[in-house]
Amino acid sequence: PEASSTHDWIGPPNPLSNLRPIVYHIPENETELEKRLRHLRQDTEDWNQEFWANQNITFSQEKEAFIISHLKAKGLGLRDEQGRRRTLNSEEMAVFYKSFLDKNRTRHAKYNREWYRRNLNITLLMARVTLSSVWRRVTDRSSSPKG
Repeated sequence: PEASSTHDWIGPPNPLSNLRPIVYHIPENETELEKRLRHLRQDTEDWNQEFWANQNITFSQEKEAFIISHLKAKGLGLRDEQGRRRTLNSEEMAVFYKSFLDKNRTRHAKYNREWYRRNLNITLLMARVTLSSVWRRVTDRSSSPKG
């Protein structure tokens, strides 16, 4: 984004996490409270990107291993006679999906708890920033000379 930008910028989806990265706008006269909020939001964004990139890599690797092992158990290679990649049917893949979710249940629960905690902190800090901004405007108006 341009240095003079007045808005947050949202990029294209990250190829690993599938999340769209955000570049947060830095206001010209950013207060310490606003800076804390921006840093918390950016830290949460980075944490979220890292979690989902790692999760998606793990998912893809385990899915590939599952497919290969099941094809091998059937006496089949990864490719058919025409060179096309073989797949498993939806019932066979459902076994993998359930297994993956069961195996990662604790990890996902921990992620969800942290996600809610972070978002609650962001929301509370946003409320403080808004109240501070309103208070500044009210006090600036009341202290300015009346013409």
